Amino acid sequence: MNELVFDNCRIVLEYSVLDGHVVVRDGKIAEIGEGRAPLGASSRDCEGDFLVPGLVELHTDNLEKHLLPRPKVLWPEPESAFFAHDAQIVSSGITTVFDALSVGEYHDKGRIAMLGEAVQALHACRETGALRAEHLLHLRCEVADPRMQDLFFPLTDEPSLHLVSLMDHTPGQRQWRNTESYRTYYSQIINWTDEEFSRMVDELQARRDACADGNAASVVAFCHQRKLPMASHDDTLLEHVNEALANGVSICEFPTTEEAARYAAESGMTVLMGAPNIVRGGSHSGNVGAEEVARHGYLGALSSDYVPISLMGAVFALAKHGTMSLPEAMQLVTSHPADAVGLKDRGRIERGLRADLALVRLVDDVPLVRSVWREGRQVF
Repeated sequence: MNELVFDNCRIVLEYSVLDGHVVVRDGKIAEIGEGRAPLGASSRDCEGDFLVPGLVELHTDNLEKHLLPRPKVLWPEPESAFFAHDAQIVSSGITTVFDALSVGEYHDKGRIAMLGEAVQALHACRETGALRAEHLLHLRCEVADPRMQDLFFPLTDEPSLHLVSLMDHTPGQRQWRNTESYRTYYSQIINWTDEEFSRMVDELQARRDACADGNAASVVAFCHQRKLPMASHDDTLLEHVNEALANGVSICEFPTTEEAARYAAESGMTVLMGAPNIVRGGSHSGNVGAEEVARHGYLGALSSDYVPISLMGAVFALAKHGTMSLPEAMQLVTSHPADAVGLKDRGRIERGLRADLALVRLVDDVPLVRSVWREGRQVF
């Protein structure tokens, strides 16, 4: 029997913090006890650090930074890029990660060229057994792209596919209701004249009107058939939430207004927002603040989005600010996202569950991930 004992730690349980010890046997949590481990047990002295469940990340674009390190520069060794991404993920305390890949795009940022290679790299690296975190696939379907169905359906037999989201980043829609914000966002790669910008907006809106409904319907039908969880994206108006509910969507990703977040939460959806939003003190694009949504009780889960370490940072920030207790904040990155996608075997320090664990120390109020275990095996 393979046994591991964590002693002298502050165990972040689902509803409390316990000064005690945890026994892991054969990759699962076997015992949780108050105080020091029994004398004679071969244990690891955690020196009073926090022992927390391994984090569960449902939506990160971090892989793209490694596969596409510069605009339109596709890294020639996708597997090496994937292993580098994996190392960054697990060192942030994340033991289950949904790698989010865009199926469709605007203005040729290189995402389409990367898509097939990214999925192949995910599959190949999973097959090696060398990945430290468990990697699952999240396909982000850009319904306003006429190519979406041709890109999406060839990828649907990938066994790691566990989550699908519906997106619409057309200027004038959802996150980009204010088209000038859209123009500012893309100004780093494209400089339009006023006439060019107006023409581009008209073209993208016409393209959307021609294909978005059909694309969305095809994805929804597929997910219902496969019983895959779905997420909406950038819900802004109540009608967006109602559309998601009618489609059987259970996760509301990055709502842009408090009104949409409130309605989604009250309707039983898991409201997922960005951890960088909390660490930075607000949205980088002028949308509703995630901590404000948390204060009102609407926040259900957090995603690191584009900064993996932000998950742990946001948890301790929410606790420090008094917005939530530490166990409540930890649920946002562990049990709640796990439950939202049906992963009932992880996300809590509880007897019988997977021993996905992270040891965390506060250094000047900044959480430092010291060590990580996945199914009882140390991976960092």
